Amino acid sequence: MRRFFVERMEPADDQVRVTSPEADHITRVLRMGPGERLILMDGTGARFQAVIRSTRPGEVLLDLERALPAPPPSPVEITLCASLLKSRPMDLMIQKTSELGVHRIQPMLCTRTTVRLPPNRVESRLRHWREIARSAAKQADRAVPAHVEGPKAFEDVLMEWRESRLPKVLLYEGEASLDLKTLLRRTRPEKGIAMVVGPEGGFTPREVDAARTSGFVPVSLGRRILRSETAGLAVVTVAQYEWGDLGIENEFPKNQG
Repeated sequence: MRRFFVERMEPADDQVRVTSPEADHITRVLRMGPGERLILMDGTGARFQAVIRSTRPGEVLLDLERALPAPPPSPVEITLCASLLKSRPMDLMIQKTSELGVHRIQPMLCTRTTVRLPPNRVESRLRHWREIARSAAKQADRAVPAHVEGPKAFEDVLMEWRESRLPKVLLYEGEASLDLKTLLRRTRPEKGIAMVVGPEGGFTPREVDAARTSGFVPVSLGRRILRSETAGLAVVTVAQYEWGDLGIENEFPKNQG
């Protein structure tokens, strides 16, 4: 069944009213009508099977039929701290890492970041990014969308994580002795990890030194030089493969016979 987000639902609710833009998607894009069933989610983990009672422009009224169990979250909460990029690459990175199960996305402003958002555009951009994360959550059947933060200075991101005991890595093309895969396999899986990806021009030596001082471990992804949006996808994928839920081992019992 198709999945849609609403603001909030309670088990005691009998009906839910969905308004635009989700209502437009239901009626105008998918052309669903009375009697058809779908799944409603509220972004906190609650989800219900619902049936459409009536529709009108910009609004859909649904009867809640039964509560549904939420899919389990990833066993590792990945925070991706990534340099702010141009619109299309940034949208792509948010969309695809959200599908992959990243917990939180923190855009950063680094020394070599080429994109600078005017203050009057930050809120609209943030709404846009969060809508991308919500759509990705529907696509990937996530109970809760990735949380996208407003842009922060690189130094402020380091300060935020300085005292954390969770694993912290910084993707650095100049690292020649340690790759991400080896680090994760040598380290006991933790409940969370912070992963930092820089701009197209890379981090400055000063930024790398500051990250080390804050407890971040520089790691490599190998000999290839990746675009920033590709690097963001790659580090999340590797972390989910090694510590997370890119597999079916936990969903199906092993054959005991």
